[in-house]
Amino acid sequence: MRCPSGGGEGSLDRLLPSVSTSLSPRKRTTSQCKSEPPLLRTSKRTIYTAGRPPWYNEHGTQSKEAFVIGLCGGSASGKTTVARKIIEALDVPWVVLLSMDSFYKVLTAEQQLLAANNDYNFDHPDAFDFSLLVHTLRKLKQGKSVKIPVYDFTTHGRQKVWKTVYGASVIIFEGIMSFADKELLKLLDMKIFVDTDSDIRLVRRLRRDITERGRDIDGVIKQYNKFVKPAFEQYIEPTMRLADIVVPRGGGNMVAIDLIVQHVHSQAALASAHQAQPLPQTLSVLESTPQVRGMHTIIRNKETSRDEFIFYSKRLMRLLIERALSFLPSQVHIVQTPQGEDYEGRTFHGKRQITGVSILRAGETMEPALRAVCKDVRIGKILIQTNQDTGEPELHYLRLPKDISEDHVILMDCTVSTGAAAMMAIRVLLDHDVREDKILLVSLLMAEMGVHSVAYAFPQVKIITTAVDKKVNDLFHIIPGIAAPGG
Repeated sequence: MRCPSGGGEGSLDRLLPSVSTSLSPRKRTTSQCKSEPPLLRTSKRTIYTAGRPPWYNEHGTQSKEAFVIGLCGGSASGKTTVARKIIEALDVPWVVLLSMDSFYKVLTAEQQLLAANNDYNFDHPDAFDFSLLVHTLRKLKQGKSVKIPVYDFTTHGRQKVWKTVYGASVIIFEGIMSFADKELLKLLDMKIFVDTDSDIRLVRRLRRDITERGRDIDGVIKQYNKFVKPAFEQYIEPTMRLADIVVPRGGGNMVAIDLIVQHVHSQAALASAHQAQPLPQTLSVLESTPQVRGMHTIIRNKETSRDEFIFYSKRLMRLLIERALSFLPSQVHIVQTPQGEDYEGRTFHGKRQITGVSILRAGETMEPALRAVCKDVRIGKILIQTNQDTGEPELHYLRLPKDISEDHVILMDCTVSTGAAAMMAIRVLLDHDVREDKILLVSLLMAEMGVHSVAYAFPQVKIITTAVDKKVNDLFHIIPGIAAPGG
């Protein structure tokens, strides 16, 4: 398993005990709301379309609300294509793409039968759950995480598992009824109508519904003539007058898309990563003593044996955990020695206890070091795996101790390259009311990119590592990084 924040994680699997496959995830969510890959790869960079924790400015306060773009247009008019073109042209790293298709109402048994016979009108305003939609978009605009229903167009129903989406700098919301609700319109900072010829829309709908949704051609044409075309003329086309910009010809109209991008850049505060800046003050790197340098020499050497890699990695982890504990609050504590003399020492000062949370699986290798120095420490686990098709981190499993909100949390991941998984894990902790200034991110090795990303998004999180490397390659591996031979 490889994760964007885990360069070299494959080499760390040797530190892990075997994992039983009978463990069933308590929850599996991804930070996207459509079936499309949650990122775009351009000639210059990768742009994430799944949303991220809210941006913070250089003063440590949350930036203003996200800029919301509403995209409306007839069925198969090319709204999603326009959305993706805008995302690519915006050239910002954190964008949420929200589809109205996710908010169809749950059908009754009678409506299910109608839908199966292509006799249910999915193109009527009453088919959508506007209450849930407005509530969801409002929370996203405020930078909060939300749960998005997943609609199955084959069964005409919602799936049991909803997906988690996090707020971002820009939100693009698209749907046939995007302009049909007054409360929804109030949340849109920019309204765009995609105007495409009806014949082109029909051809696209035929292709999509037959190949992607398992419909037959007669059923698609019947539904189009009975519901889609009349709904467009009655409910969708009249809302064109509400649009700030009308885009003829859809995604091929780059002139209109360039104008849209210019306007968004002028209106929205789009953050950029501080990659060229000095390392942040929230970072603490273990002093590079001859001992520490020597252990790094061993674990970075590709000729190192499995046993030596494990032994010296564990030594470094122990030193790393001890260093992290020095940042916890303490107070003076006087005890009496066996000789009857007072000794002025120190003890942990906090209302609650210390909790360790490992980002699976590599983070688990640091748990023994934490348990060795913190008696009876509670341990939580977050499984964030890479989608092999997209390279995007996804939250698959979450188990946190009860009442974690008042604890000091040591978040453990062996390596952090881009910081994507670490940021998602921090966002999960914040969603469970853990205070940002009570989170310590501990990692054996980090890349500068990951340090800057985490520190910029979460300026109150303390970051502790044994070393920071300069680069990350195209496979998200830290360079020069660490590696150990198989065995």
